[in-house]
Amino acid sequence: MRALLWVVGVVAGVLILLGLILEAVRWLIIIGVIALVIVIVWGVVKGRQAVSHQSRRR
Repeated sequence: MRALLWVVGVVAGVLILLGLILEAVRWLIIIGVIALVIVIVWGVVKGRQAVSHQSRRR
């Protein structure tokens, strides 16, 4: 009986840790996507500024 309780406890602990890890991974993916969008928008803005600056010089 005691062994069964240990097994249930260990399985429950593993499931809790797995849930926390998956939640952390989900948040890391969300943060990564947000950072990627910011970098893309920043690149487009800088690219447009460079093009407009170059066209003014001519």
